[in-house]
Amino acid sequence: MTTAADATPVEVLQHATSFASEVLSQPDLRSRLLSVFRSRLSPSASTASLKPLNLAAETLENAISTNNTSIRSSSLRFAEKLLLSHKENAFSSFLLCLIYSLCDLPRNAAASLLELFCLDPLLARSEVAPGVFEELFLVHLVPVLEWFNERRSKVLSLTGPSSFPLNDANYDDASCDLSVVLPYNKVLSKMSGDQARKLKELEDDYENAINENCKVFANYFKDMLLQKDGSRSISPPEVVLENSSGYERTEKMEEGTSSESWEIGVKNGRYNPIWAEGEKSIECNILSRSSKPKSPPSYPQRVSADILREDEEENRRMPLFEPVEKQRPEGKQSSVTESNSGTPDQVMTNYKNPPVGGKHTAPKDFVCPITSNLFHDPVTLETGQTYERRAIQEWIDRGNLTCPITRQKLHSTQLPKTNYVLKRLIASWQELNPGSLPSHSEYSTSQEIPPFQKAITALTSPNSVISQANIDGSVGQLKNDINKLCMSDILEESEMAVLRIEQFWQEANLEAEIQSKLTKPPVVNGFVEILFNSVDPRVLKATVFLLCELGSREKSVIHTLTQVDSDVDAIVSLFKKGLLEAVVLIYLLRLSTNSLVAMDLVDAILTAIRANNDGVLNMCIKPRTAAMLLLAQILGSSEEAVCTSITSMVLSARAVDDVMKSLEAEWAEERIAAVSTLLKCMQEDGKCRNRIANEAELAPILECFAAASDVERLEIVHFLSELIRSNRRTFNKQVLHVIKDEGAFSTMHTLLSYLQTAPHDQCPVVAGLLLHLDLLAEPRKMSIYREEAIDALISCLRNTDFPAAQISAAETLVALQGRFSASGKPLNRAFLLKHAGLDKRFRTIVRMEQFGSASVDFDENRDEEKAANEWERKMAYALVSHEFGLLFEALADGLKSRYAELCSPCFISATWLTHMLSVLPDTGIRGAARVCLLRRFVSIFKSARDVEDRALSMLALNSFIQDSEGLRDLTPSMKDVLKGLRELKKYSPLAFEMLKVLSEGNESSVHDMWNHKEITQVDCGSNGEVLSIVCFGDKIFSGHSDGTIKVWTGKGTILRLIQEVREHTKGVTSLVAPQSGDRLHSGSLDKTIRVWSIGNDGLQCLQVHDMKDHVQSLVVSGSTACFIPQGAGVKVHSWNKGSKLLNANKHVKCLSLAHGRLYCGSYDNSIQEIDLASGTLSNIQSGSRKLLGKSNPIQALEVHDGLIYSASHSLDGAAVKIWSGSNYGMVGTLGTTGDVRAMAVSTELVYLGCKGGGVEVWCKEKNNRVETLHCSATNGKVQCMAIDDDEEILVIGTSDGKIQAWGLT
Repeated sequence: MTTAADATPVEVLQHATSFASEVLSQPDLRSRLLSVFRSRLSPSASTASLKPLNLAAETLENAISTNNTSIRSSSLRFAEKLLLSHKENAFSSFLLCLIYSLCDLPRNAAASLLELFCLDPLLARSEVAPGVFEELFLVHLVPVLEWFNERRSKVLSLTGPSSFPLNDANYDDASCDLSVVLPYNKVLSKMSGDQARKLKELEDDYENAINENCKVFANYFKDMLLQKDGSRSISPPEVVLENSSGYERTEKMEEGTSSESWEIGVKNGRYNPIWAEGEKSIECNILSRSSKPKSPPSYPQRVSADILREDEEENRRMPLFEPVEKQRPEGKQSSVTESNSGTPDQVMTNYKNPPVGGKHTAPKDFVCPITSNLFHDPVTLETGQTYERRAIQEWIDRGNLTCPITRQKLHSTQLPKTNYVLKRLIASWQELNPGSLPSHSEYSTSQEIPPFQKAITALTSPNSVISQANIDGSVGQLKNDINKLCMSDILEESEMAVLRIEQFWQEANLEAEIQSKLTKPPVVNGFVEILFNSVDPRVLKATVFLLCELGSREKSVIHTLTQVDSDVDAIVSLFKKGLLEAVVLIYLLRLSTNSLVAMDLVDAILTAIRANNDGVLNMCIKPRTAAMLLLAQILGSSEEAVCTSITSMVLSARAVDDVMKSLEAEWAEERIAAVSTLLKCMQEDGKCRNRIANEAELAPILECFAAASDVERLEIVHFLSELIRSNRRTFNKQVLHVIKDEGAFSTMHTLLSYLQTAPHDQCPVVAGLLLHLDLLAEPRKMSIYREEAIDALISCLRNTDFPAAQISAAETLVALQGRFSASGKPLNRAFLLKHAGLDKRFRTIVRMEQFGSASVDFDENRDEEKAANEWERKMAYALVSHEFGLLFEALADGLKSRYAELCSPCFISATWLTHMLSVLPDTGIRGAARVCLLRRFVSIFKSARDVEDRALSMLALNSFIQDSEGLRDLTPSMKDVLKGLRELKKYSPLAFEMLKVLSEGNESSVHDMWNHKEITQVDCGSNGEVLSIVCFGDKIFSGHSDGTIKVWTGKGTILRLIQEVREHTKGVTSLVAPQSGDRLHSGSLDKTIRVWSIGNDGLQCLQVHDMKDHVQSLVVSGSTACFIPQGAGVKVHSWNKGSKLLNANKHVKCLSLAHGRLYCGSYDNSIQEIDLASGTLSNIQSGSRKLLGKSNPIQALEVHDGLIYSASHSLDGAAVKIWSGSNYGMVGTLGTTGDVRAMAVSTELVYLGCKGGGVEVWCKEKNNRVETLHCSATNGKVQCMAIDDDEEILVIGTSDGKIQAWGLT
């Protein structure tokens, strides 16, 4: 509860926000409240004044239901403007509260809600926001209640003992049985008229005081909200106390008053005395027991005490420990669905006293038959049955139109007014029974009276039954109770015995003899029988309490309980049903983890962890503590799959915040259990890491570190290490400062002491955390913490006797780089790939690691990136500087390991530290790294099959080639390095940069870089000329002038023919194999285009398209094919829509297709670009107008990387021209003197096939020729060329039927 001393604007905002969120999320609640406000408006209000309010309410509903943010915003602005222009009232304040909450204006929303309490406090506290009233206002009104009780007691004291039997100490036992409620007119008949009038006036004063103080404190809370800067202190206002005579006094709230010292015996600020509103007079008729009213009264009646005693005697004659249902005679079973009506003397045969005499259990007619709770707002239907308003309203809202008990049809679904007569009877009964509990059908729904209410209950009823109970503390009586527990055949007697034993235990120090007797197996079994048969929650709690106390002192009790499985099952069943105290007994039983998992206790354990233990008995172990220890036991010893499942349950139940509370527990064992559980949660779902790191109290954990065992210490270190794995470096730094500064002892000194004595497998993680803490400041020349930590990592990494310690040390080194994903996994490898030029792979890895998080931002915040780079630099410098690079030797040894779990993290760490040498000051450490690691990196670079591993080793080698010594040591392996770099250059720009560095100033290196070697040659002269050739996967397809298509595969230096088909009748001029798909297209002079499937079974013709014209220079994109016909123009054919002719004014020689654009090289030396989607034609190069028009045709045309390469005769000095694909400007030329007839372009090279049979190789970057390929066995011109997917093989087809394959070596 909020007190005057600790009430803050934040708490006011929290309660107001919670109220608004609840109303906005529940349409039924919102509809009910709107109906309440409309009904409270004055009947004389005009339609004009009601219309704006109704319109604003409808607009608000539209804003809530729409998903369009702009519509919602405009609707809310309109509703706000409408309400602000209207006269302020309670209805408009309520609507403004909801509007401001939707607009994310919490202060305005809270102010509007408080204004509602100012305008209509009765409505606000009783109908609209009773929760807000209880949390914010009620605690301030304790003086009002005390004042009321004091005045009321004075009025009641005027009644003498003879006239008011309830105050008569000599009243007979039947009358004093508090389970019997006398008819209200018997009580009122003892009052005088003046006394009744004074009570009525006192009630009015009480209501007025409550309302007036609501207004006062609402204004006080509003003033606190308006004071945003906290520059001045606002004292709580004085409480106003008034009566009807005008007498007034005030009391100042004490600042330090604790809410736990009071108890409010009211609901929503209403005391509910026994007077009806507006009642002018009271008819005092004394009704004897034998008299009956002429008609059934409208309020429930109770049985007499004599009849209750008869029922009690009947219960005693029943056998012991039979189920309750069996103990009830037929026709007398207790049912809440029976009628509540009847005459005063009518015997209610279905009513039974509770096991303890019923002195604290509500009479049945005061309990709702639906909710099984005391009536708060009773309503009596037309059928005569009474229900709780909310319960019967929900019954009707579900579509039921009958009375739940009588099943009679209801003529009206509009509920009547509150049954104030019954409500006041309940209030009077509660005054006489201050310790009473509602009668519940199941103990799981019972609620203990909070401590806050106990003090005022005592003030209201000083003669409380509990306070006047006389407990016989004699040992003889206690022994008698123990005998009854073991021997009695009557359940009620055994239950009473348990309650008395529990009371003795709580109030007296029992002798050892008595404790010893309680631990005997017969007594323990008697307690267990109570657990099996009793349904009273108080008895069950007392029984479990006693078993826990006995079991914690004597192991024989636990042994007795675990002898019979059904006994354990009964305890577990009670716990699952809501008896929280049973978790302590389950913990004391010390069950195995497998048994706990099989019992499916996790949900109940989480409920116990979330529950408030304030109302629980003072046990040897708190239920929350026992639940926490059990959860940690299950998570710590279960199989991985079970552990994952249970951890997911903890996360889905949102119990992380409740588990964090155990970090501040008194017991160190509970703190360790919470640490273990939270560690599992962070490892399962890293999204909770930031919240735990931000909110968890670390000081209690650090304080219990010294006294913990080695296993517990390791768990704490793992937990702290996990906290600093956030994806925000600045946040990790803040957490490290907290770890370093919290606790009574020096954290670093404690960790150092632990590191020096810890087992080998625990050293790496301790060293990693210690190193993190040491580097919070700029690395010093000498630090004992840093030296010890790095020494421990190196020692563990080189200790082959402990493989687990080696792997842990290697993984710790990887994490030291300091970059993590949202799930807490290191991103060292991903960022190294980024530095190596594999950006796509970097993004893929990060996306996978960040999957499920709110967003993935590759362009990191500048401050975060700066902090991460600074941390990486400091950590790398500390590691490589230790003992002049001693760590490199340990990493080199790790790279030789045959275990991938060790070799892989060592490779990542070695690559990272070697790469960081290029950005750290050179103190000679680079030489030590080169000696230890260069050969290992070259070996990985040469032999690794994975592109990422090769790229990482390349990144490390790049650091070594920065100086002459590195180049010298790399010379023996230069050819292998160059070959690997050429293979990687299509993936990484870094490979190309390294190629330039290695070839700079060395002409022989340039030629070595582009060295080609003839692999093989085959003669296909019998099939005529080789007109077309294409590479697809590991196969080569060639088209010949006789219509043959051949399929080849290359293995080593042999080009092997695997298939030959001849379905074209004339020469195959074109072969096209799109990169996506498994189809091959062939164009022929026989006027057809064939579509072939490429599979393991070879080529198979799927479709034949008749083009009605010769097909030359075929290109294909999707479902569109373009080719050069026999005449002018270019034909574009769609497989579904037919053909059309484009560029009809040009005689086209060659075609190229890229990104939906068709490029045409014409006989008149012109080049055109055609957009196939729109048909737009653009000129890239204008042709030369000559008489014949075909003197200088474009022989070949290729498009690659946004550049257009065209080849023709060198009449203007350049045979090959290079154009920009974006602006058509010429960006370069290749000055070849050859007669180019074919062309192929790779990432770095341009191949020109000449008429004389040779192939010139040109460098794309420098536009210079680097090599010329000659084949001595052929004099034919080069007709066609193709490059394989890896750009390592060049295949050439000639006019004399030869096929040559060249390899880039």
